[in-house]
Amino acid sequence: MCLRVLCCCLIAVMAGCAAQRTGQTGTAAELDRILASPYRSEQSRARDPYRHPKETLLFFGARPDMTIVEVWPGAGWYTEILAPFVRDRGILYAAQLDPQASEYARRSVAEYRAKLESLPEVYDQVIVTTLRGRAKAPIAPAGSADLVVTFRNLHNWMTFGWAREALEAMHAALKPGGVLGIVEHRGDPRVPQDPNAVSGYVNEDFAIALIESVGFELIGRSEINANPKDEKSYEKGVWTLPPTFAAGDEDRERYVAIGESDRFTLKFRKTAK
Repeated sequence: MCLRVLCCCLIAVMAGCAAQRTGQTGTAAELDRILASPYRSEQSRARDPYRHPKETLLFFGARPDMTIVEVWPGAGWYTEILAPFVRDRGILYAAQLDPQASEYARRSVAEYRAKLESLPEVYDQVIVTTLRGRAKAPIAPAGSADLVVTFRNLHNWMTFGWAREALEAMHAALKPGGVLGIVEHRGDPRVPQDPNAVSGYVNEDFAIALIESVGFELIGRSEINANPKDEKSYEKGVWTLPPTFAAGDEDRERYVAIGESDRFTLKFRKTAK
């Protein structure tokens, strides 16, 4: 390779790296702006130090021009961030619970939709779909998503017995090479994995093997959401810790001092099955 061609290649690589850094800086600044937005309640803000939304989304590679699917958004804590993040340049699908599955699911979905309707200037572009487990209904158009994210939900699908089907729905929604970002309560690796995850904890190696078995490859691990104080051996499971406090006032100060659960944060790429 002649010197001139080599120099051109080096310049192109450097320019690409600079553009990537600029993009990341812009994305970080946009997330800072959203996190500081007045529509976010004090209750939502109080969980930022435990959930690290900015760092987590940057680790997953989220950008405002992406098509993103949030699976089982619950009450919409992350939707508060993702909806304005992609509102002007991207698309957000919110794959909710099946409202026909139970009264709890019906009420939860109704409350989530009411939240979206209450602030159209933030949420009017959110497209609500449904994850139906074994029904294999699409959570977004096949091959349309750049990024699928889900937060502390894998244990639920294990409890219901259709974790594989849920992951297959995410795989189907993603473009080839698209990214799955998952955060989950991390179990004690010394304790064999309960296949039903009734404690709410999932062993990290178990999760990786399961997710890779449906056509993903692990491309990143982060300790952003780690908490070494988590003892992981509570009678009432992970819900003993804040914000749920399943034990009520019993040992409440102890659980406040521990904080929210220890969580693994994993990044996968869609591959051919």
